[in-house]
Amino acid sequence: MAKKPKSKNPRILIVTPEITYLPAGMGNMAQRMSAKAGGLADVSASLVSALFNLGADVHVAMPNYRKLFQGDVFNLHEKELKKYHEVLPEDHIHLAEDRIFYYRDRVYSSHSDEAMRIALVFQREVINHIVPKARPDLIHCNDWMTALIPAMAKRRGIKSLFTVHNIHTRQASLAQVEDTGIDAAEFWMNLYFSDNPVSYDHARSKLPIDLLTSGIFASHFINTVSPRFLWEIVEGWHSVVPWSVRQEIRNKYYAGCASGILNAPDASYHPSTDDALAQKFGAHDFLEGKRANKLALQHELGLEQDPDAPMFFWPSRLDPVQKGPQLVTDILFKMVSDYWHKGLQVAVVANGPHEVHFKKIIKDFNLGKRVAIVDFDERLSRMAYAGSDFMLMPSLFEPCGLPQMTAPLYGSLPVVHGTGGLYDTIRPIDVSNSTGNGFRFDHYDAQALRWAVDQAMEFHELPQDLKFTQIRRVMLESEKEYSHEEVARKYIAIYEDMLTRPLVD
Repeated sequence: MAKKPKSKNPRILIVTPEITYLPAGMGNMAQRMSAKAGGLADVSASLVSALFNLGADVHVAMPNYRKLFQGDVFNLHEKELKKYHEVLPEDHIHLAEDRIFYYRDRVYSSHSDEAMRIALVFQREVINHIVPKARPDLIHCNDWMTALIPAMAKRRGIKSLFTVHNIHTRQASLAQVEDTGIDAAEFWMNLYFSDNPVSYDHARSKLPIDLLTSGIFASHFINTVSPRFLWEIVEGWHSVVPWSVRQEIRNKYYAGCASGILNAPDASYHPSTDDALAQKFGAHDFLEGKRANKLALQHELGLEQDPDAPMFFWPSRLDPVQKGPQLVTDILFKMVSDYWHKGLQVAVVANGPHEVHFKKIIKDFNLGKRVAIVDFDERLSRMAYAGSDFMLMPSLFEPCGLPQMTAPLYGSLPVVHGTGGLYDTIRPIDVSNSTGNGFRFDHYDAQALRWAVDQAMEFHELPQDLKFTQIRRVMLESEKEYSHEEVARKYIAIYEDMLTRPLVD
């Protein structure tokens, strides 16, 4: 049982630019609060919900994406709309107000300049209006879009936790920040600049601010979203990690102000309750459920209808910089060809720069009945978790990852590269000892991935009773292992530790 915060029950303000949902108890409009661009939304939602349910005095700051929040309510008559707004909860949900948020149909834009403007305006509203109103004891910020806030918090004597979800960063000038309406002169000395500033004027006119590094630099404590990824950064892995980000994370780590906390899949991901599935199932009747979902998925994707065909599912964006889809296309034709007699299939429900290569291989080798690629769709993705036998995630680096934790809940065993959160969550399956939950390879290349695929296929050919016993075990163990209450307990422990530490200028 997770413990509640001690005695005072400090007020925690979680600042996030996106969220999937809020707990119903936070107010009448809470369940309409949904603005998602990626995994941060799911993580924010589950953390806020778990903390709230544990009795923490948790508040959330987010942009007022009116159109996204209200859906068809947005089209109500103006008088009715005003009346509807009067029931918005004001005690725990703090909405950043600006027309830049109001009429958006998605959280971010593909244009980096607009994404920067949205991030700066959001932070302006948090700094100028929400923090004075909420009066938090501690502010929990997330990624570069909130990275100016720890610098402000430090200046005002408020402790801050900064969660590093990924290593992507942006740069902005001090003038750009201040032109947005943020009085950065108050806390400019707590920001991380591209070079050592001689003075405020020098910094404002000459030196860009590195946002992600500023969040790490100024915060009281940081966490990455897996212990292994923190260790990899400290040890110098991954050339894609910016030098400044690595150095500041190292500084926090060696000062005892950094930890890794794994996320957990959203609670809606469970085959016994998932309305997206063709047939719901649990650990004790998964055989029939998975067969029904595989047939339904094969029908929708135009694959051969065969409930016994081994199916590999790709759930992540097709990003060759991080996610490793090129490892799959390097082996795709031979992998399908070598296991043609077994009926092997590959289902890709994702978008990204590398999708053109999947489509070319399918066309050139006439693999349309064995390999399918479609745009990401939440319903199809959930059905693919349920219908597939294996899930592919050969990432070069992975701060945490959620698909490898989601797939085992549905009886789909992950095939992953041993890095970051993938290393922390997936252990090689050992049938003889009834341990492990997937297939892991350690060297980042196509041959190593093919080795892991072969291991998965060997598992697929095991006697049915032996195989199903292991799948059932993995499903049941995953339910216990990936707990939002446990994630919340770890964050509460950090909050309590931070609040007992002195603030260092």
